Amino acid sequence: MNGPTYPIVVRHPANDLGRDFVVGDLHGCVDALRFLLHEIGFDGARDRLFSVGDLVDRGTDSLAAIDLIDKPWFYPVLGNHEDALIAVAAGAMRRQSWYAIGGAWAETIPDDELATLATRLSTLPLVRIVGEGERRFNVLHAEFFGNDAELDAGDFHEDVRGQILWGRGLALGHADPAQQFGLSPTYCGHTPTRAVKRIGSQIYIDTCAFAPEGRLTIVQAGTDERWSVKERWASSEGASELAWP
Repeated sequence: MNGPTYPIVVRHPANDLGRDFVVGDLHGCVDALRFLLHEIGFDGARDRLFSVGDLVDRGTDSLAAIDLIDKPWFYPVLGNHEDALIAVAAGAMRRQSWYAIGGAWAETIPDDELATLATRLSTLPLVRIVGEGERRFNVLHAEFFGNDAELDAGDFHEDVRGQILWGRGLALGHADPAQQFGLSPTYCGHTPTRAVKRIGSQIYIDTCAFAPEGRLTIVQAGTDERWSVKERWASSEGASELAWP
């Protein structure tokens, strides 16, 4: 939709000090995130939280979600909703088109402030690669067809970039899981599921946090451990008063 963001691929060493977690599409549901971080005993000095993107739109506090990118323990990738915001700020997408997919929270934000938000979000990579060998996992937003070497190269044509941000073929059963041969476990979101779902190498963790019956889900990378909570319930339990790590 708009030009590529840089860096496209970011590498991280394995975490030898603490734990690595991955959170599903946040969509402004920061109370749910506060609650889950408290529940898992997240240690911001040792643990890391990776995000499959879609920090903004549809939920209750997109601006607070954007501010998370400044936290030293938070490592998001670009989602299609951030891509849309950037496109609107660049004049490549109409505001009304963005509002139709959840961007109406920004209706009162003037163009110059939106441009500032877009500048912050445009620094997010498309892919994060964590660790090496058997400890390796990848984080991206929607889907990827190829192996680790092709993901590492980051030489994505526009159609591949579109798949990484917007694709649903694998999740909807329209693509062959064998196209992921040689791909390490890859955490992604974008396509909502009732529960965490693995298809080949790709692990879908978007459980529709913004929806009344949906939940925000965090998984511990490389394990079957997972935690979920409804945004509305977390808010009713006073999650907004909990401090960030």
